[in-house]
Amino acid sequence: MSETDSFINEVAEEVRRDRLYGYARRFGWIPLLAVLTLVGGAAYNEYSNARTSAAAQARGDAILAALEADDSAVRQAALESIGDARNAAPIVAMLIAAEAEDAGNRAAALSALNSVIADEAAHPPYRDLAQLKHIMLTSRDTDPEERIAELRKLATPGAPFRALAEEQIAFAEIESGNPAAAAARLRALMQDTEASQRLRLRARQLIVALGQDEDPA
Repeated sequence: MSETDSFINEVAEEVRRDRLYGYARRFGWIPLLAVLTLVGGAAYNEYSNARTSAAAQARGDAILAALEADDSAVRQAALESIGDARNAAPIVAMLIAAEAEDAGNRAAALSALNSVIADEAAHPPYRDLAQLKHIMLTSRDTDPEERIAELRKLATPGAPFRALAEEQIAFAEIESGNPAAAAARLRALMQDTEASQRLRLRARQLIVALGQDEDPA
């Protein structure tokens, strides 16, 4: 290689180096910003997760503390004072309904149940359970046929509280003067693998109380 070629290569190399340094001075802040954004985002996520976890733990502690009171009315008041329960709101409302019912405050129990039923953000099982409990609490004020129509919506295959809804339908059928239909439904519950052992036992006892055979065959 001639001295002229060597000189030209050196000049070209210097030009490329100068351009690279120029780009670094002009655009070097971009990768730095990207790194800072990634680090900042990770730090914020950690902070946000820790804050969410702490808030959830605080709500859980508040619920447990409320349930430790000896009197149902005091437990109800403590649960109502929890305030923004976020994802635990349906659970808190159901607990309030249970404590209000235990204290004889039917209106407060129904109000708490209605709040869950109307909460479209609540998971369907919570709403179904609140609806079932609402039907049970208002059974003395409703017509059996109307009650059966509402319960059938909760007794569809795959519904989480289907077996309990079937039991309530049997009660309504007895009230409407149809013990044979109730007994047939209760016999089915006795064989229902989704029904709890206690529910199957209640079904058997109710069949006996009705004077019906457990196995008509």
